[in-house]
Amino acid sequence: MLQGIETIFDDLEQMLHHLKKKSYEANTEVFVRENGFYFEEMKEYVEAAEDKDAAVEELAQCFVNAVDKKFKNKKGKINARTQMDLNFFMIYYVFPTILKLESPDAKRIADGVCKVWSRTFKESDIQYTDYDTLYASFREKIFGIF
Repeated sequence: MLQGIETIFDDLEQMLHHLKKKSYEANTEVFVRENGFYFEEMKEYVEAAEDKDAAVEELAQCFVNAVDKKFKNKKGKINARTQMDLNFFMIYYVFPTILKLESPDAKRIADGVCKVWSRTFKESDIQYTDYDTLYASFREKIFGIF
């Protein structure tokens, strides 16, 4: 299940660098186009399950384990800066993509992934919102300076 999902983080630095409204929109389109099949797999897995909560827990744990394995250093930990970037990436790209799934289980999946993420990673008690809310929160210029 979710074989290779950790690759969704391959462009993490580039996708978070100088994030503005226009770049967020473009980055999200690329992210969904290149990685959307992972989220479709999540949706299909949960929709087909008799025990949806158990299915969400299983896929969330699979997802988090893949991320943990990819980003652990030689001491078996993820450094604080990397963890912060991973948290932002989850908030900006992963959760909005989950919530965009055309499924009544989308929020259940997002809640499950968020719960497992928060209990697995130190100082990662994150929240999430949908793409439209995030997109609306961006400003092109601050006080006309940038």
